[in-house]
This record gives sequence, C-alpha cells and structure tokens, in this order.
Amino acid sequence: MVFKHDVLIVGAGLAGLRAATEVADKADVALFSKVYPTRSHSGAAQGGIAAALGNEEPDSWEWHMYDTVKGGDYLSDQDVAEILAKDSIRAVYELEHMGVPFNRTSEGKIAQRNFGGHTRDFGKAPVKRACYAADRSGRVMMDTLYFEAVRKGIKIYPEFNVVDLIVQGGQVAGLVAYELATGEIHFFHARSVLIATGGYGKVYKVTSNAFASTGDGLYLTYKLGIPLEDMEFVQFHPTGINGLGVLISEAARGEGGVLRNNAGERFMERYAPTIKDLAPRDMVSRAIFTEIREGRGVKGEDYVYLDLTHLGEKKLAEKLSDISSFVKIYLGLNPVTDLIPVSPTCHYMMGGIPTNTHGQVLDVHHNPVPGLYAAGECSCISLHGANRLGCNSLLDLVVFGRRAGAHICDELKNLPWVEPPPAPESATRERIGRIKEKASGDKAVVIRQRLQEIMTTECSVFRHEETLGKALDEIRALEERYSRVSIDYKGDRFNTDLTDALELEHLLALGEAIVACALARTESRGAHWREDFPERVDGEWLKHTLAQKTDSGVSITYKPVNISRFEPKPRAY
Repeated sequence: MVFKHDVLIVGAGLAGLRAATEVADKADVALFSKVYPTRSHSGAAQGGIAAALGNEEPDSWEWHMYDTVKGGDYLSDQDVAEILAKDSIRAVYELEHMGVPFNRTSEGKIAQRNFGGHTRDFGKAPVKRACYAADRSGRVMMDTLYFEAVRKGIKIYPEFNVVDLIVQGGQVAGLVAYELATGEIHFFHARSVLIATGGYGKVYKVTSNAFASTGDGLYLTYKLGIPLEDMEFVQFHPTGINGLGVLISEAARGEGGVLRNNAGERFMERYAPTIKDLAPRDMVSRAIFTEIREGRGVKGEDYVYLDLTHLGEKKLAEKLSDISSFVKIYLGLNPVTDLIPVSPTCHYMMGGIPTNTHGQVLDVHHNPVPGLYAAGECSCISLHGANRLGCNSLLDLVVFGRRAGAHICDELKNLPWVEPPPAPESATRERIGRIKEKASGDKAVVIRQRLQEIMTTECSVFRHEETLGKALDEIRALEERYSRVSIDYKGDRFNTDLTDALELEHLLALGEAIVACALARTESRGAHWREDFPERVDGEWLKHTLAQKTDSGVSITYKPVNISRFEPKPRAY
C-alpha cells in the first residue's frame, strides 16, 4: 500500500517531535516510531536541559558556548556551539510556556543546578545552568511535546520500523516501513524526510540506551553512500549501575554526590582539582577505570562507589526520587544510607549523519541532499565535538529539531514531488524474504552478543592499535557470518526474531565504522583515548572524520573544524 505525506519524520523522541510540531501548521506531516511514541528514548533523560538563564547565579551564553567547545576538546564547530548557547534561553522558556513542569526557586523562577563541565568565567568555577524537573526532565519534556503533536493533529504511525530510504535522481522520494503488528511492508511517498532515530548504544554490551537504539537511521543513509561523521567518539557515562548500565544521572553529582574508591577516598580531586566530580564525562570515566586498574576498585572489583548519603532523605526525595527508586529496585539498597556501586556505561554517540545548521544531510561532497534532514543523536552537526556535556543533549534536540522543521517548511516551497522507482519496496521484500527462507544458519542473538563483547573489550574507554586491529578483523568475520543469519519464527505479527536480524545488519556496519575511525585517529581527544597515542595533536588531528561505506570496506576522509572564537588550550579542570 502507498501512503503520501509532504513530510515524513522518522523517530518520535524530542528531536522528531519538535520538528513535527514546527511543520504541522504549514504542511502535511507524519511521524513514525519503531516503539509506541511515548516509549521513545528521550524519556530516559534525567538530569536537565542547559540554558544560561542566570536564575540562581550570574551566567552568560558566552560561558556556555566556551564550555561546550572546551568540553568537546575543541572538535566542536564553534558556529554551531554559538547557535546552541544563544538559543538555549528562548528554547527553555518556550518549553515552559508549552507546559513543562520545571522545578522552581523560592521566587517562582525555573530552578537550576550544577552539572558536569558547566562553568562560569570561562572555566573558573562550576555554575548552576541545568534547568530540571526533578530527575525526570526528558520524560516530562517528551510528554509535553507529544501532547502538542496530538493537539496539532499530526498523523502518527506507531510501531512502524522504517527499513529503507528511497532517493531518486539525488532527491528524496520517500521511505519503506515494516508494520510490526501485521508484517506488511508499505511505501510512503514524500517530498521531505527527517531522520531522528536516536543513538546506537546497543553496539556495546552494557549501555544506558534502550533496546531499540540500534542505529537504524544512520544505516539508512550510510548504505546509500552518505558518509558518517566522527564515529570514533563514543561517550561512556561514568555512573551506570554496575553491571546493568541503568543510569544514575549526573544530577546526583550536581546535587553534591561524590565518587569514592575502595579506601573511601574522594579520588576526583586528583584528576580534576578545580571542578572535581563535576568534570566532563570522558575525564570522570577514565578516572574511574584508572582507579580500578590500579587496584582501588571496591573489593577488588570493576566498580567504585557513588556516595549520596550526606545529601539527606529530604533532598533525595525532592530532587533525585527516580534515581533513589532505581537503586532500591535494581540493587536493594537505600541511597540515604548505602553507597551505590557504579561503573562507566556506553551512553551517547557524538558521531552520526553529517548535517549543516539547518539539519540538511550532507553528501560525500558536503552538499545538502534535497529533501533529506537529520536531527538529534543520530545526526552529527559537529556540536558536541569529541565529548558531549551533560544537559546539552536535550537542548540539542529542541534547538536543532526546531531549526530543521523551520527549514523543511522553507524548502518545501520550491521542492517538487519526485516520482519513485517502480516497486520501491521490492528490495525490502527481498531482504526479509532471504532471512525468512533460510532453514538453518547463524542466530542473530549469538552474532550480536559477540559484536558487543568485541566493542566493549577492544574499543571502549581505552583503546590501542593492537586491540583495534583485532576488533576490526573480528567484526568483518561477523559480517560474513551475518550473510547466513536465520530465524526460528517465520510469522508476520510482531516478529521480534526478524526485527533482531534486521537490526543486527545496522549494528555490525556501525561497529565497523567506529573501530575503523578509532584506528585511524592516532591521538587522544575527548572520549577517544588511545593509550599508544595519549597526547592531543591539534596540528594534525583538529579535523572531523568522515567514514563512507564502499564495496571494499570503510573509506575515511576528513574535513576541517570551524574555529571562530576559542583557540585550543591544554586540558585543565
């Protein structure tokens, strides 16, 4: 069956919702979600959204821009960081007017708290910049925007898995989606498509990401020859519940929580003497692993403690209630009296589909693809550089989701309908048919688990040429095994066996791209830390990586970083 809309938005998290609500009054827009929309991963964000409101203490957008650039280890494009910092204030007040229930000061203003890497006076001391709704900020923001989408009458296709992007004559013609409830395959004709499918943390064994975070949107473009940008930069959040990856938000440290080793020492004072436990996430993650490597992990194990006991029951109940609940449910501990075992968990991907500041996807020649957009974690607008600051992710989603939606409306005025090729869904039918018809073969879960083990042991917080080379060889062997993948359940309705097999192709390709880019970058910057090349080398490596899928493997090229105001300085916190 063929459906027709002016604009198709793939992903119902905050970036997709904000873009959709911007387009809704000006064009026929439809929203796709692989899960039920309000289960999108934006709802898992806990800590808050950054904006230099100055409600608790003096602040400025220039300081926010500086922190974003410095936190990104100077790989952030500074024109993009400036847009984010300047627009943050408007974006937060817009959310407030929509109905987001932010915490309040005694004066009734939006409350703000400290968060890692956010400082005043260009790095001199921490500043309260994170606007928050207890520790469920993403949840209430997404629910508010979803209500806006429903109110505006936006057509929503829940539990539709988008599996192919149709480009004809260099311009978007629509997409192909697999309906999970029926197993039917549909073509959707459109003039414009925005990809907002989130991250791909499931390429790693332990992650804070949802099970649906398998990089579908990136693979849609990657297999068409569009390069992916800065894939080597994978952020590990320092405080996941040990062994589970369930996140203990940075808000816990923003409210005064501290990390302690086996001796009870507050060890971050050694690594970041100025801002201590509120250092950027890459630094804190490396510090934790260093403590563990040097024998100071708790009980000789691979974790340290997060100490919230001095905060008191009242503050934990008012400002960190969800976190307290997670600790009680998953660990059987009470954060009022007990220390929480934590270790770094794969959390956020700085790399993704390259876009300009309007969200337009850029081809291999850095030119916009007519009608094709991306926003949110699946995109790489070169904002977060080598390491994203906490509370900049929710801000990124609403600022650049809105900008993409606005530009879509402008482009539509002169964007014609493109006639799709005959039977545009035929390639998808063949792909699914090949998987279903195999009577026996490798199981997706076995290959996926091995991929996740490789990525976790060989390409996580610390990296080395020897282990990266080994990982690349192993992933390519897994890709060969994937050609023989088979499933047990051959039915149509909610065939999660088939979904796993389809997603595995994405994860393998993205894992290969991450490792290939990490192997090529012979320096240490932000979340990419090469033990054999521990220094940051600005003269050679102050540039973005572009990874293109070719018949012979991953082809890597580069493009320069936009530096406008802040020249690179040595690391110091």
